[in-house]
This record gives sequence, C-alpha cells and structure tokens, in this order.
Amino acid sequence: MNFTSDQRTRRGFCVYVTTAMEGAMPGVRNERGEPFVFASRLEAQREIADNMILRLQQFLDGNGRFADAFVNNEYIVEVDLCADGSVIDANGARSR
Repeated sequence: MNFTSDQRTRRGFCVYVTTAMEGAMPGVRNERGEPFVFASRLEAQREIADNMILRLQQFLDGNGRFADAFVNNEYIVEVDLCADGSVIDANGARSR
C-alpha cells in the first residue's frame, strides 16, 4: 500500500457493492468488520474472481441458482484507508 503525504492514510483498493438501501459500500470486510483494503488492483480483482468461482461451484453442487452464479455486482474502488479503519473514495465519501 502506498502512503499519502498525510501519513495517516494509506492508498489501496476496496471491492465495493451497490445496495438498494445504502448505496455504494465496501463489500469485503476484515475480522473487525472494517473495509478490507487490498494493496493492489490485481489483488482486488482476484478477490472478485474467487467470489465468482465460489458462486459457480455452489451452483454446480446444487446449492445455488444458475442466474445467481453469473450475477456480479462487485467492482473496485481506489480508496484512502484512514487510521480509524474507515475508507474514503475519490468522491470524498467515507465508509466504515
């Protein structure tokens, strides 16, 4: 992760989802429930790919619907990770 000039934040990448009730928000969280920040875009892309593979496997195992296996509402957002565990996106929106 790259440090910004502020030194209290680090730049990274989050996997986001858009929900009907809360709008855009980080979809992957760490063990403390905070947004998980990946050090590189490639790491975030691999997380999305792993999630897609999991849904496909659930369908193949008979535990999911075919249509659900191909729905992907995850996308990558470059963020600043703050010392309190929250993230700030390019629009200035803070998520905790």
